[in-house]
Amino acid sequence: MLGLDASTGISRTNLWACMGLGLLGTAVITFLPAAQPYLLTDALGLSGDELGRTTGYLQIAAEAALILSLVWYGALADRIGRRPVAVAGLLLCAVGAALYPFAGNVVVLVALRVVFALGIAALNVTMSAITADYVRDHARGKAYGWLGLFSGIGAVIAVLVLVRLPNMLENGGMEAATAARVGFLVVAGLVLLGALALRGTLAAGPAAPVEQRVGLARLVGEGVRLARDPGVALSYAASFVARADLALVASFLSLWIVDYAKAVRGMSATEALAKSGAIVGIAYMVIVVGAPLFGWLGDRMRRQDVVILAQTLAAAAYLSTLLVSDPLGPGMMLVAAAIGLGEIGVITTAGPLLAQQVPARYRGSSFGVQTLCGAIGIFVISGVGGWLYDLWRPAAPFALSGACGLLVALFGLAVRRRVTAHPEVAPDLTPDRTA
Repeated sequence: MLGLDASTGISRTNLWACMGLGLLGTAVITFLPAAQPYLLTDALGLSGDELGRTTGYLQIAAEAALILSLVWYGALADRIGRRPVAVAGLLLCAVGAALYPFAGNVVVLVALRVVFALGIAALNVTMSAITADYVRDHARGKAYGWLGLFSGIGAVIAVLVLVRLPNMLENGGMEAATAARVGFLVVAGLVLLGALALRGTLAAGPAAPVEQRVGLARLVGEGVRLARDPGVALSYAASFVARADLALVASFLSLWIVDYAKAVRGMSATEALAKSGAIVGIAYMVIVVGAPLFGWLGDRMRRQDVVILAQTLAAAAYLSTLLVSDPLGPGMMLVAAAIGLGEIGVITTAGPLLAQQVPARYRGSSFGVQTLCGAIGIFVISGVGGWLYDLWRPAAPFALSGACGLLVALFGLAVRRRVTAHPEVAPDLTPDRTA
């Protein structure tokens, strides 16, 4: 299936379910922050300087929840298996999305954003770990490429279809607040149905036998100690920037476009949101095309080298936002395309690098720590970027991320010759074509 060599015991149905998890998980993760400007302006009536700060507060609250939960989710996935953690993540996202438009003030909105973030944490850990589990090492680059493609499709569906639901409903005669509530409830219902389907199609394992289970704290500690390996450290550092990049596209790029469209072009909130979805959609359409490319490179180049290449491209793309004066013009479309290519490059290549550096029994824990590094990156870059957005210029969060990306690329160049695959992973070179 998809040219992948499946691990022992993994069926075609399991592989398709893995890709379905990537599509559904990314769609719901992308939807809420992309639709958030509509709620902030129309439902809560925020404007001007409040928008950037409130967006930053919501992102900080979400990342605080992620930071407190990610490593425990990773350890739990090693202890009880990936599937229950993934399904729980989808259910939490469904609850958060269903209640989000009913928030009457920023405090309630922050609380619901935390619930949604707990679901995102479970999905981010398990999507990566499940993909690494389901295929053999020599095909993991391609597997992550396909996962990136399906995730990109999910993101495109989110920004071109799901985000526009409130606008379509409002054009059909609903009031703005009612349209937002119905649109979010529809998305929550779809996620709930997807969770039920994946409960029956994802593989049950791996999980540690009951008599061999160790404490979660020990598993978390092992995930942290693995950072002494230079390849693991590079993967963790790349995730620090890559996850922040994803959050910036979903939140601050949408905010920049919506804010400019309303303030300068005089568009309504729904018109501005639709315009934002179209431009952000360009980034995600490039993600769909770029994911298999970087997956292919990941199996043909040394994985540390392809991570460095992807990180350099991403940094250049984010720094190029400083050249954009009109976010509704053709220049922004080119920048959005470059951002999409660089973003998916880092996300697609960091996972296979980490998977080749750690033994399977600690894979969930290591991916939990990797995702934690990404959460810290979002926390720092979005928090500081939110203030810079208001105090300096809308491109500031992207420039900050680009500068951090350059530092990671330099770190990669410094350690690339010391990266060696873990001995438990390196011998896995025999194709298994049972799936």
